[in-house]
Amino acid sequence: MRGNSLLQQEILNLKQALAAKIIGQRNLIERLLIAILADGHLLVEGAPGLAKTRAIKVLGDGIEGDFHRVQFTPDLLPADLTGTEIYRPQDGSFRFQRGPLFHNLILADEINRAPAKVQSALLEAMAERQITVGVETYALPQVFLVMATQNPLEQEGTYPLPEAQLDRFLMHVRVDYPSGDDEKQILALTRVEARSHAVEAAVPQAVVSQQSLLEARDAVLDTHLDTSLEDYIVEIVLATRSASRYGEDLAGWIQHGASPRATMALDRCARALAWLGGRDYVTPEDIQALAPDVLRHRIILSFEAEAEGRTADSCIDEILGRVAVP
Repeated sequence: MRGNSLLQQEILNLKQALAAKIIGQRNLIERLLIAILADGHLLVEGAPGLAKTRAIKVLGDGIEGDFHRVQFTPDLLPADLTGTEIYRPQDGSFRFQRGPLFHNLILADEINRAPAKVQSALLEAMAERQITVGVETYALPQVFLVMATQNPLEQEGTYPLPEAQLDRFLMHVRVDYPSGDDEKQILALTRVEARSHAVEAAVPQAVVSQQSLLEARDAVLDTHLDTSLEDYIVEIVLATRSASRYGEDLAGWIQHGASPRATMALDRCARALAWLGGRDYVTPEDIQALAPDVLRHRIILSFEAEAEGRTADSCIDEILGRVAVP
């Protein structure tokens, strides 16, 4: 196994290669890398045209693995994701034809446009890292990441994701518009790409092997998290369930709090963020930076909170402001 600094440099080179091709979305790039290092999945919400598809496709080019995009539609069937048994008339047997979920990186585009049966098929893949077809169960790759997208602007003809599936996403990331300076860089990059694809030669492609990714995951788990910070993570998540301890107003805003899976996700994401920053220890700032992404899809607000114009993010900000920092 390579040294920690060499692994960090390899992932840092990948991050720089991604940043050269995905302008103005530094937060999305970082969350993608955290997700793959923490062995989780991403739910990404943003308006069309904000490089969500491009981000995971470029990540697929930068690692030793394959990428597949699935456009979710109301007529999608579970077999369109998992694959199906194909009859072979030559010998009267059946052969399993693998579906797109057997790739390393999956883009589930507009995931909330697919019906419940498709959602349940994806849920098994995300949760169990396996697919069951008939009586057979097939294992998915060790490096397996689902990035699902939602369009916040167009909700007609969509199916709300069930809470059980939302909880399976490591983070819910919101993507915003780039700045004016970034948009100028985007224009320059698209002109180069449209002219000759010379950007492929101009930007060195950092290809990270799957073995390196697996070693990096082990290194992330070895990142030191002080006992006091473990307590801090637990207290933040508990505050979403027992909010009355931090104020009756907060208790009236949250109807259902986050599950223990949120505690595990915040722990692992904070370690990954610290490791990406070149540190071998986690700070309170790492936890605070990732708490909104880890918690916003795991808490359900009350009608009173919605009537007051409260959002999940504003409730999380209140929690972070009221829970004592070690």
